[in-house]
Amino acid sequence: MGMNVLHQLCCRSSMWEKTSATRIVPWALDRLDLGDNALEVGPGYGANVRTLRERTAVLSGLEIDPALATRLRSQHSERMRVIEGDGTAMPLPDREFSSVVCFTMLHHVPSPAQQDALFAEAFRVLRPDGVFAGSDGLDRPMFRLIHLGDTCVPVPPDTLADRLTRIGFTDIDIEPGASIFRFRARRPYAGTSK
Repeated sequence: MGMNVLHQLCCRSSMWEKTSATRIVPWALDRLDLGDNALEVGPGYGANVRTLRERTAVLSGLEIDPALATRLRSQHSERMRVIEGDGTAMPLPDREFSSVVCFTMLHHVPSPAQQDALFAEAFRVLRPDGVFAGSDGLDRPMFRLIHLGDTCVPVPPDTLADRLTRIGFTDIDIEPGASIFRFRARRPYAGTSK
């Protein structure tokens, strides 16, 4: 799940943190209640930590990159519990979280099958009626250019609803913007689906 040097510099910049915190996250989570125990999958450099922490009592972050997990712990340990691990095989108990979120990271998951595994894990760790939400980039020429040399497997928004439905999510809403799309879905109460 690599990133080129330019992409790394962008993702750890204060400009990116401001853009993500003031535009991307508020749009992706508009009118959503994250509940009391949220998990961010792939927090990376921590651009969203402060914004997410304002929306939930407890925030955890699951980060696959050991160096980034260490950096998150040193910079955000008072705001976020950092867990090193893979979103496709989360080292977390079933039904622990009221919400699972991820922002502009799904395209770094190396294959559609692994993306589906991440969605299934998000479903597993969510409580009934918990929300899975976030955003990712639309597959456009500039998006591809920024990701030269990166792992870049864009998620087609027009197939995402079917993929999430197969896993068991309900109340699925996918909305494209100019360069990104947002998604949201719920794990239903027992007895209404998987």
